Amino acid sequence: MAPKDKKTSLTTTEGIGRAPNRAMLRAVGFHDDDFDRPIIGVASLFSDITPCNAHLDRLARKGIEGIRTGGGVPQIYGAPTASDGIMMGHQGMRYSLVSREVIADSLEV
Repeated sequence: MAPKDKKTSLTTTEGIGRAPNRAMLRAVGFHDDDFDRPIIGVASLFSDITPCNAHLDRLARKGIEGIRTGGGVPQIYGAPTASDGIMMGHQGMRYSLVSREVIADSLEV
């Protein structure tokens, strides 16, 4: 891949000052050639506590396959999830909309 395709990844992996970053990534399985490819995050809101989130791990894995096929290095990360079905009928209802802001914030950061 051309360097322009991985510009953001370079800011966290290139140069002597980023040796600690590369060391951490090596600890999770990165190899030398991985640092020449774009690193792409895949958010997964998988949770087996609700049926609406129970399949999301499979969707995330499909995304990971696509990133690898396209020449990127996928990195999956979790995000909080909430269920209106569990929140209904008690004080948890007050936090349903707020929880969505927390989820959105965690994905944007």
